[in-house]
Amino acid sequence: MHSYISPISNESLSILCKSLMDNNHIDQDDFEFYNVKRGLRNQDGSGVMAGLTRICSVDGYYIADGEKQPKEGRLIYRGINVEEIVEDCVKNDRFGFEEVVWLLLFGSLPTKERLDQFCETLSKCRELPANFVEDVIMKLPSPNIMNKLAHSVLALYPYDETPDDNSIPNVLRQSIQLVAQIPIIMSYAYQVKRKNYYHESMYIHQVKPEHRTAEVILRAIRSKKQFTDKEAKLLDRCLILHAEHGGGNNSTFATRVLTSAETDTYSAISAGIGSLKGHKHGGANLKVAEMVEDIKEHVSDITDPGQVADYITKIVKKEAGDRSGLVYGMGHAVYTYSDPRAVILKEEAKKYLPEAPEFEDELRLLELIEELTPEIFKKLKGSNKVICANVDLYSGLVYKMLRIPKDLFTPLFTVARLPGWCAHRIEEIITGGRIIRPAYKSLFESMDYIPLNERQEDIVVKAKKHGPKSNSFLYL
Repeated sequence: MHSYISPISNESLSILCKSLMDNNHIDQDDFEFYNVKRGLRNQDGSGVMAGLTRICSVDGYYIADGEKQPKEGRLIYRGINVEEIVEDCVKNDRFGFEEVVWLLLFGSLPTKERLDQFCETLSKCRELPANFVEDVIMKLPSPNIMNKLAHSVLALYPYDETPDDNSIPNVLRQSIQLVAQIPIIMSYAYQVKRKNYYHESMYIHQVKPEHRTAEVILRAIRSKKQFTDKEAKLLDRCLILHAEHGGGNNSTFATRVLTSAETDTYSAISAGIGSLKGHKHGGANLKVAEMVEDIKEHVSDITDPGQVADYITKIVKKEAGDRSGLVYGMGHAVYTYSDPRAVILKEEAKKYLPEAPEFEDELRLLELIEELTPEIFKKLKGSNKVICANVDLYSGLVYKMLRIPKDLFTPLFTVARLPGWCAHRIEEIITGGRIIRPAYKSLFESMDYIPLNERQEDIVVKAKKHGPKSNSFLYL
């Protein structure tokens, strides 16, 4: 393992942070006074309309008489309800992720012949550049697979003969190659982490050309390369449900922001990966897993509604869990009555339970969290806001049922979401032309410039606010 010891002492950091905190704090009241939509959110929690897209619609409420009204959630890929895609895959006992990749990129459903050709193309594109595994992945192991994915995507740049060519044919080629290669990079990065951080065996398996993405992943992460068709189909459905979620989600917006600056594909996609790692985004499934383990540790019967309700109450009161007051896996920025991804994954988990009966109690615990949390929030906070389970509540359980390690929970989200990022990048290039550049209101404080030799180390100059508050904005 590589390590770096910072020359900056903790004492120095503490002193520096005191000044930093004092000079960077902004009162919450200021956001309301200046009518600034913090987080690009409206007061009702909905997102500020910042763009147009033909790729995806996330539908969880409607506006009546100027107020947001809850309704059952829908996730629409290119005009097609994702539930229909999953239902057809289940009905015909087939894989569907590659079809979704095609749908997101090209905006139409492929014929069987087209789909077969596309799967063959993806298979041919899975091979990484010569010595890439040894020189990029193995030589610099990472404690977090997400950071390794971002690093590896950036490292593909010098292997590309036309990395900065943002013409649509070239970006499409890059996109297809990344969709094909990211599952391989993820699997190898995990193996390298096993060896260097867990001191366990590392195994590198050759990819079978006939395998679909879900099969490629399960074969690559298991020591004996064995998996069942049922396991692969269940993972495939997870990938379908995570493939896209509209232009406003944080990682897709990050990808579009970088794309609007006319940067290269590798830089734009690595930004999406960095965003998805965050605990408020793709990393939320890990926070759910941590919360579940904490509940198991402190509740004697995780299937008893009373005991679970008592502990959730403590979590909301910041007396238990990570003391954040958050019940992870509950609530969403758009969905109100239901998150269709959570609904489907819960049903898939129930159907798969005979294959993994040891998770019966944990599934019941998640159902109790889903059932009890809204009433507890209403009782403690006096809020009538409608909240539902989101996809993160059940995705981690499904991964555990498939014997997928926690290290790969969020990286799997990356594998699934990459087609959506690529589709949005292409759409931004085709219909863009303006760099995404929102405005910030400056709240700086006026200070007198003190010559260097007159400054005193122990004096923090407190500046006077620059005149009365004004609602006028300065755009630079």
